[in-house]
Amino acid sequence: MTPTQHVTPVCGTPCWVNLMTRDLRATRDFYSAVLGWEFRPGSLGTDFSVASVHGRTVAGLGGVAPGRPVAGSWTPYFAVADADVTAARVRERGGTIAVGPMRFGLGRGVVAADRDGAAFGFWEGRTIPWSVGCGNAPAFLELRTRDAFDAAIFYAEIFDWASGEPGGCDVTYAYEHDTVTVRRGTNTVATLRGGGVGESPDPRVRPRWQVHFQVDDVESVIAAARAAGGMATPVAPSPGGGTESVISDPGGGLFTVCAGSVLAGPVTTADPKPV
Repeated sequence: MTPTQHVTPVCGTPCWVNLMTRDLRATRDFYSAVLGWEFRPGSLGTDFSVASVHGRTVAGLGGVAPGRPVAGSWTPYFAVADADVTAARVRERGGTIAVGPMRFGLGRGVVAADRDGAAFGFWEGRTIPWSVGCGNAPAFLELRTRDAFDAAIFYAEIFDWASGEPGGCDVTYAYEHDTVTVRRGTNTVATLRGGGVGESPDPRVRPRWQVHFQVDDVESVIAAARAAGGMATPVAPSPGGGTESVISDPGGGLFTVCAGSVLAGPVTTADPKPV
């Protein structure tokens, strides 16, 4: 892919999701079998692949060098104007920086964690075109956290959410459901939900960013995941309507598949309050 095929994402919005894995070939085989993804080389070297489905770019998969202490987990990235400034904001507000800022290809990336330990990334520079929060988006994001309101303040301060700048993100809070909705225009780009338990032995309920991939049939994806060596929870109702399942790939990477859901769930109060 040449630089002319990259775009400059809107600051504060999700611009990518990525999985780091210790066995890139086996991981590609798993996601091809389970989600029907096709792969092509990315611009970050031989240990990076770009996944697509039905011609739409979905995600990135990267290989981890032996001995590096990097967990095999799905990580969302948010666009920022200056990675150094954002990293300083994270530290000032009690978060941690795990990697970076480091230069990769056309930009600089950082892997961080918020105050409750949920991992996320941010990116300064141009990216592969990727959509979130639109009707045909291949993925959407949800943060399961201890306190949605507290998390919304943290992320709003580091990503300039609710700044009032033209084209920026607005944040509303549904008090009765402990839910924060982050929108850009009419599109929901992320949902923050309370109820995460930091000390839980179950990684599905610990504070983390959940990447949801839309599929046509959740049950068939569950069957394919189990046949390919992964694990999956039974079909359950999703907060946005429809059904979903949490799947673990053979390397331990957790993600959610959903069908018939409203992206990231609706705002359920008639009078949402700004954060």
